[in-house]
Order: sequence, then structure tokens, then C-alpha cells
Amino acid sequence: MTNLLIKFFIKNTDVENVEVRSKYGMLSSITGIIVNIFLSITKLIIGIFANSISIISDALNNVTDAGSSIVTMIGFKISQKKVDKDHPWGHGRMEYISAFIVDILIVLVGLELFRSSFDKILNPVVPDISNITIVILIIAIIAKLWLFVFYRKIAKLINSTAIKGNAYDSISDAISTIVVLVSAIISKNFGITIDGYISILVSIFILITGFKALKETIDLLLGMKPDIEFVKELEEFSKKYELIQGIHDIMVHDYGPGRKIVSFHAEVPANCDICKAHDIIDEMEQDIYNKFNCITTIHMDPIVIDDEEVNKMKKITENIVKNIDSNFSIHDFRMTNGGERINLIFDLVIPVDDKIDTEELKIKVQEKIHQENDKYYAVPKVEHSYI
Repeated sequence: MTNLLIKFFIKNTDVENVEVRSKYGMLSSITGIIVNIFLSITKLIIGIFANSISIISDALNNVTDAGSSIVTMIGFKISQKKVDKDHPWGHGRMEYISAFIVDILIVLVGLELFRSSFDKILNPVVPDISNITIVILIIAIIAKLWLFVFYRKIAKLINSTAIKGNAYDSISDAISTIVVLVSAIISKNFGITIDGYISILVSIFILITGFKALKETIDLLLGMKPDIEFVKELEEFSKKYELIQGIHDIMVHDYGPGRKIVSFHAEVPANCDICKAHDIIDEMEQDIYNKFNCITTIHMDPIVIDDEEVNKMKKITENIVKNIDSNFSIHDFRMTNGGERINLIFDLVIPVDDKIDTEELKIKVQEKIHQENDKYYAVPKVEHSYI
């Protein structure tokens, strides 16, 4: 069914194309609206006639799901707006903002259902459950499971956080409805009500889903470290270019799906033709745009690669740093000879969450290098990695 809908409504399947991506988003949103409105109306009618707060709660949850799909659809629409003078990087982050709104709605509904469930516990009424009610709840579970598969597939295809959140919500709804179904069967066969308690469980499922999705969206808005596979691909891609000795200080800024801004430093031989190196870096920037669909700015770092003493001390320095912590690394290594004193100048990179005292680290590295030869003086600059 999922493949049939995609094939029928989307002719071009190039997900890197912004317009095609928008069509996928609109398809998922409209499908979610239709399915959830149908389920909410059906459950609401059944819940009212059966006098079941848990079924009514489940119906209201489907109403918010439909609302979530509407917000997602609006977010997708706005995110496709062209750049303007106030937003030179476009409006792609509107997709993240719409996901944030959806997550807030999920949490608010969960809190409200949690509150109303206590009233049902204090004033219990045995619901009137028929076989038709049970059958419809089973159909609702199947519909939600399909919607979960549908959302998950599209979310993976276009790498959408908003649609991924809808997928989480759908599987949570399916579990919630299963719990409601169990409550209905118990009420029908044993004449006892656990409706209020079941409704609390439903609200807890909704809250867990909402807070999980909310955290993921907030992380995106705050700025997350780039995907490690993307970084590895970028590093491997750079190796094919003449003169490029390596890259470092990689930074990736996310302005919405398909709107990445990348910058890094590329090391080139200090004695190379600067015009040739510049041409190669220009070529790299264009090739990276064509392959990864991201704008790239590359800073050129000249390094000495044919001096025996420099290479030797660079290797010794790398080993000293690695022996302190295997996660540490160095780059931009250079030496300045003042006669009586030779300075070893380099950047010392540590993980962003490392709690080591950077002043103590600098002193430790300086002492170990000075032990190699008392004419060597280390001048490390400690920095955190952005990846």
C-alpha cells in the first residue's frame, strides 16, 4: 500500500530534489490527516455510546495526531520557500520548528489525559462494550501499525525528523489502543472497570513518545554533531585530490534537511604553487557540492612535509599526545628555529566532552617534549573537536 501511494502520487523519486522532498512530506501529512480523522470520529462515537473514558481518550489522541499532520504539512510548505534578504540560508529549519510544535502538542495531550484519568478512577463506571467495539478497536490498531510503517519509510527516504516523530507517535498509539482493547475485553467478560487505570497507561505512552520526540527536535535546533558516516565520507573524498595532505577542523551547520553548510581546513605542502593549490581547493568545493549537496568553505593550511627534523618531531609529538589519551590528536604542526630555542607550534584536539584540565595538559605535553631535547619548547593550542 505504501509503495502504491508513492508510485501513484510521486513520479520523480529523486529525494535530494527539494520539490520532490516536499511532495513526500505533503503525501505523508495528507495521509496522516485522513487516517487519523477517520479513526478519531469512529472511536469518539464508540467511546460515547460505550461510556468509556479510555476509548474517548484514544479518540482525542487521534485528533491531535491529525493536527500534528497539519502542522507538519505547513512546516514542509514554509521550509520550501526560497531564500530572501533576511534568510540567506532559506527556511529549511521550519521543518524542525513544526516538529517541535507537534511534540509539544503530544506532551500537552498526554498531560491532560493523565489528569482526566484520575476523575474516572474516583468515579468509576462500567463501560458498555459490544463485539462491534472490539472489532473496530482491532481495525484501529491495524491502521495505526500501517501508518507507522508508512511514516517510517518516508522518514528514511527523505531523512525527516518531523515525519519520524509522527512514526513514533503512530506506534505509541497502536500500543495505547491495544491497552484500551484489553480494558474493553476485561470489562465485557468480568463486569469490572479498569478504564481509568488503562487511560493513565495510555497517557503515559503518549508522554513518553512526546518527550522522546521533543528531545530529538530540540537537539536539532540547538545543533548536533554531524553524522559520523558523513564525516568519514568527506575525509575519504578529500584524499583523491593532488596536494591535499589531510583535512581537519571540520564544522557542519544544519539549516534544515538538505541545507548543510560545511567548512574545514585542508593541509597543503608549504612549498607548493599557491595558485595551483587554490585551484584544487576551488575544485574540491564544487565537487563536494555536487556529491553531498552542501555549500563548503575550505581554509588552506600550508605545512612542511619534506623536512626530516620536522617530520620526526611531529611523529614524536603525536605519540606523546596519543600516550596521554588515544582520543587526542594534533594538526597544523610547525617549527620555528630561533637558534638556542626551537618552538613546536601545533593544535592539540581533545573530545568536546573531555573534562581534562587544559592548562595541566599543556604543561604535561610541554614537559614530555622538552625531555626529548632541551632545545625544544612546545606551544600547543588546546581546542575541542566539532565532530
